[in-house]
Amino acid sequence: MKRALIVGGANGIGLSIAKQLAERKSCQKVYIVDRVRPSECFMDDKFECFEFDLTETDFSFFDRFTDIDTLMITAGFGRLAHFHDLDEDYIINSFNVNTTAAIRLIHRFYKYICSSADFYCGVMGSIAGFMSSPLFSVYGASKAALKIFIESVNVELLKAGTSNRILNVSPGSIKGTTFYNGTNDLSLTTGLASEIIHHLEAKDDLFIPLYEEVFQEVLQRYHKDFRAEGIHSYEYKMESGRMK
Repeated sequence: MKRALIVGGANGIGLSIAKQLAERKSCQKVYIVDRVRPSECFMDDKFECFEFDLTETDFSFFDRFTDIDTLMITAGFGRLAHFHDLDEDYIINSFNVNTTAAIRLIHRFYKYICSSADFYCGVMGSIAGFMSSPLFSVYGASKAALKIFIESVNVELLKAGTSNRILNVSPGSIKGTTFYNGTNDLSLTTGLASEIIHHLEAKDDLFIPLYEEVFQEVLQRYHKDFRAEGIHSYEYKMESGRMK
């Protein structure tokens, strides 16, 4: 990983990944593309930052990144809310940013991904894309679409004979990010960022953090009775204090 492009790298787990890559002697450049620039306290000499809104229709902006060997897409947003409290713009923008933008970026860099040369590609999905997620209905649907896309294209990559894969990183809630209007705390995201980089380098196709500790049982309950697990998920979120 010598030259990385991190889309959504100004905050959260994307920023943590960018910082860790920049610390490597072998890394020459980390391009960060986000709606905003990283805070000055997080800047690094190897960072080159650009501002771009993924709701834009013209993605030719990304044609300038011809020298990368790593693409990590961490941009995305969601909020806990009942479906009737979401407006139509939120629904449209959710899919534009969480799903369509990631697919468009992968399509734009696909010649690198499907080549014989090593290329590392990852996308931040969500465990919400693996099961019903009441109060996260639109967010979960946007991530579920991304999950199926990644699984499908990875088979095509396998059949094309390349060893490169698209890594689907699907965590639950992550502490130390701005996702729930929090603040960046790299001390809380460094461990996960390190694990993601490890799975990227291994060219894995799926990484669910805390799978054995938490989500293996959750997924088993879901597949056994998705209605009952949906009710459990609803009640858990309502009691979590994250509803605003």
